[in-house]
Amino acid sequence: MDELKKFVPLEEAVEQVGVAAIRLALIHLAFSKILVEELGEEKGKEAVLKAIIEYGRMVGERTKLGYQDLPFYGFHEKLFYGDQEFIDMREKLNVADNEFDFSRHRVRGCVLAKIFQEYGKKEVGCLYCYVDAAKSMAADPNKKLVHTACEVLGDRYCAFEVLPTTEKERKDFDSRDLDWKQVDPILVKGSGMGED
Repeated sequence: MDELKKFVPLEEAVEQVGVAAIRLALIHLAFSKILVEELGEEKGKEAVLKAIIEYGRMVGERTKLGYQDLPFYGFHEKLFYGDQEFIDMREKLNVADNEFDFSRHRVRGCVLAKIFQEYGKKEVGCLYCYVDAAKSMAADPNKKLVHTACEVLGDRYCAFEVLPTTEKERKDFDSRDLDWKQVDPILVKGSGMGED
């Protein structure tokens, strides 16, 4: 059995995670395309957003149970925490979750962002990014992780901030009301869904 054990270099593992991330981006684009074609642009985007809310809810629930959220490496080319640069997030995970300051965290080279841009689908691509607010609210309804910069929309990197939620945001999230899209102003503007 020992002869079957193989160790993969980090560089190769990063590449393989990137391949899986490309597939994730493509399935998001495929479902989004069909929903928009079948339902029209407005209703199609609304359906995509509802699905992402549900997806984020599922991710957040699993995170609360102790499951890992994202891969430690390969989803992004580089991770930054303040002035420190990382390829492998395990180097930063010694910081307790409640001490991790998301306003100091940036990611550059998001594989999904590259695919969304390659296909010219920034508007439906950035709908995927709502997963961040949804998963954070599923884990703790009183907090939302929102973007202060979004690579899908042309920023050089993604940056985040954790903010308190409003009663309306919590109510909209629980009821899956599409007014919830206002939770992340950068994404609502970039998605072309407008501010109602």
